[in-house]
Amino acid sequence: MISIIICTYNRCEYIYTTLAKVASNNYAAEKYEIILVNNNSTDNTASECERFANDFPNAPYHYFVETNQGLSYARNRGIQEAQGDMLVFLDDDAFVGDNYLETLDKYISSIPDMAAFGGRIEPLFENGETPRWLGKWSYSWVSAIDMGDNVRLFEGNAYPIGANMGIRKVCFERVGLFNTQLGRTGKNMMGGEEKDLFNRIKDDGSKIYYLPDIKVQHVIPPQRTTDQYIERLAEGIGMSERLRTKQLSNSAYIKRLGSEAVKWGGTLMLATGYVLRGEAEKGRVLVLFRRKVTKGLVKGE
Repeated sequence: MISIIICTYNRCEYIYTTLAKVASNNYAAEKYEIILVNNNSTDNTASECERFANDFPNAPYHYFVETNQGLSYARNRGIQEAQGDMLVFLDDDAFVGDNYLETLDKYISSIPDMAAFGGRIEPLFENGETPRWLGKWSYSWVSAIDMGDNVRLFEGNAYPIGANMGIRKVCFERVGLFNTQLGRTGKNMMGGEEKDLFNRIKDDGSKIYYLPDIKVQHVIPPQRTTDQYIERLAEGIGMSERLRTKQLSNSAYIKRLGSEAVKWGGTLMLATGYVLRGEAEKGRVLVLFRRKVTKGLVKGE
């Protein structure tokens, strides 16, 4: 069985569509389930979820409330409640296609050594405008990923993005759950819980695959394309990396500081290249992002 786990916090404008897109798949109800975890939403999320349940009475749908605030807490609750062998995590503003479940079923059957996967994520800009700064090196800032059209392994420092990823339940039994000291809590921009988990899965010797045909569209509202958002995102990443590596060891944190210096070199080279190609905005935002990551990494909260 496939368990689709959707954790939500104050996304009432999207959650109905997210649920409906899954339930509209032409896929046997006994072969999957939808686990909705409401993480203390204060908007109309609960009523939108009830509307979905009324409109799709035959969907294998289960609704839970997780009172511990934080995405990692909500995901861990979803893992606890799930009955499936493959647990799929979708963002509450990510829309699957009509053949998502059927296509995933085929991949699961054809790749028996797949411990986890990440799918393709396409940004769906709500105002229809692609930001001028968006490029190859900033694509992940809008929780998007495109590694091409072929199945391949996530190797090195590459790992899936949480808007569209899946992990076999047995992995959690071997390496543990999401780290509740990492990840978003309410409106903060902390992260790192996915990287932490996937590193543990890789260290366990398990394989994580990129599946190009497992696609979602991820809604990006205009406020997520501003300098202010990028600064908050970057600083949250830096703080998360500081916390994550310090939990491992002081030497891990020092090593991460060293890699930040290398990243600065790469950032300046890329920014210069963009300027020379007449795409100065892409270079400017790369420098802005790196500056805030470094601030969070060095200073923390």
